[in-house]
Amino acid sequence: MLSVLKILHFYTQGDNQLNILNNCSLNIDAGQIAALVGNSGAGKTTFLQVAGLLEQVQSGDILVEGKSTKAMNDNERTLLRLHTYGFVYQFHHLLPEFNAVENVMLPQLIAKKSEKEARARAEDLLVTLGLEHRLKHRPKQLSGGEQQRVAIARALANKPKILLADEPTGNLDPSTSAEVFEMLMVMVKAEKIAAIIATHNHALARSMDRFVELKNGALIEKK
Repeated sequence: MLSVLKILHFYTQGDNQLNILNNCSLNIDAGQIAALVGNSGAGKTTFLQVAGLLEQVQSGDILVEGKSTKAMNDNERTLLRLHTYGFVYQFHHLLPEFNAVENVMLPQLIAKKSEKEARARAEDLLVTLGLEHRLKHRPKQLSGGEQQRVAIARALANKPKILLADEPTGNLDPSTSAEVFEMLMVMVKAEKIAAIIATHNHALARSMDRFVELKNGALIEKK
């Protein structure tokens, strides 16, 4: 479903080149969840941005369902992200003026779904995530765990084939983190999504299908 092939990514600081990703490759199949771990500053977020087509590859390629994205223009990349990818971040980034249902409807409306279809999908996802009594609540009326569940529903709204999550439970207490993470895992498996989840929590990482460490710019798969 997603293939990251020999990615080299660096930043230039004056006369110096700072290598962040060095010949990184990773293949993720549909329904497979890979944990991405590494120290702060190791490049996990950069890896997810490159894999998610949010940053242009400097060397290497990203294949989605076997199709190269290297030669795509900005519009093609944007459309591919809209219809194929879902993103979850450490901070929920919900729009404060909209309620839970409306926040989950928005990406669907952008994808040209009808309001009726978008609302039905949003309500179904939120109910599945245990938020049936919070559908009309705005973000400030929700707990941290509830806000993150809305963010997960929003990421899954357009039925993505690929999910990239960057510390999706990093701002939650351990009990809430485990609950939200379990819900995310169940929904990813149910919808057969290929997922990469960056986390500092090695216990959570060990519960996923694969455990990959980013260290010194290289990806190392742990057994």
